[in-house]
Amino acid sequence: MINRTNIPLSLLDLAPIAEDRSLADAIADSVRLAQAAEAAGYKRFWMAEHHNMVDIASAATAVLLSHIGAKTDKIRIGSGGIMLPNHAPLVVAEQFGTLETLYPGRVDLGLGRAPGTDYETLQALRRESRTKGLDFPEMLDELQYYLSPPRPGQRITAVPGAGLNIPLWLLGSSTFSARLAAEKGLPLVFASHFAPDAMLAAIDTYRAGFRPSETLEKPYVMVCVNVVAAETRQEADYLATTELQKFLNLGRGIDKKLPKPVKDMDTLWHPAEAQRVLTQLRESVWGKPEVVRDGLQDLVRRTGADEIMVNSWIHDPQARIRSHQIVADCWYS
Repeated sequence: MINRTNIPLSLLDLAPIAEDRSLADAIADSVRLAQAAEAAGYKRFWMAEHHNMVDIASAATAVLLSHIGAKTDKIRIGSGGIMLPNHAPLVVAEQFGTLETLYPGRVDLGLGRAPGTDYETLQALRRESRTKGLDFPEMLDELQYYLSPPRPGQRITAVPGAGLNIPLWLLGSSTFSARLAAEKGLPLVFASHFAPDAMLAAIDTYRAGFRPSETLEKPYVMVCVNVVAAETRQEADYLATTELQKFLNLGRGIDKKLPKPVKDMDTLWHPAEAQRVLTQLRESVWGKPEVVRDGLQDLVRRTGADEIMVNSWIHDPQARIRSHQIVADCWYS
């Protein structure tokens, strides 16, 4: 029997920019969501780095996290994640060292190796694309060096950042980061909300190869999942059509603001597209409270997750807040 109270809920937010809403609205919506999540008992509020996407406002992730931190009191704030190959490790250390200085004991640094964008934007970020993220382990070593206590004779120091003991997490959608997290003795966050195919293999790989470190004695797995919760199944299914349209548009290469829900997806997609989207989103949990609770419990049973991170693609910001409140209520009750 799963003891849900021992498995924290956390929240991933990409500051979605919905149809009929502005960039400023999206940021204000994220603030309200973070405040509601804190009141509902969520452990963490993380934001993700993406670039050149018209429906995501979290490109300057550290800046937005600082804004969220100032508007909340105790919920942990962090990145889910910072795409490390887009940045000089020293800059990341300084940015998150600044966050930790402003909000001591509240900051997490989740790291990914994907670009979080398209090829042209990759070049605009001045990223060396030929490595295809294979230099991620070396960049991680460099970042850990800058976040460690300064050594005698060290000529470059992250100020702030050095010695602040900021928790590092590795994000993965394959076995690559799972192996690296195991080798480094770091916690793993798996992206089942868009890459379910490798979920079990990555988690098994991580646990089998885990080496204890100074910061973590045993494996720790957080699984991220899309959730839409509402008072009725019909309402949840209706709200979830925004998520379906989001991934339909991604597959078609269409970049547009987060769409409004629709009554019938069959008017928008072909059968092959429906199969592709529903397969990719097969770990998503949509429904009324007891369905959501049972779906998350099943996910924990299959993965052995130590923590669940909830993501949602819901057009209406109030419905989005209410969905997260329902998830917390049914999980912690």
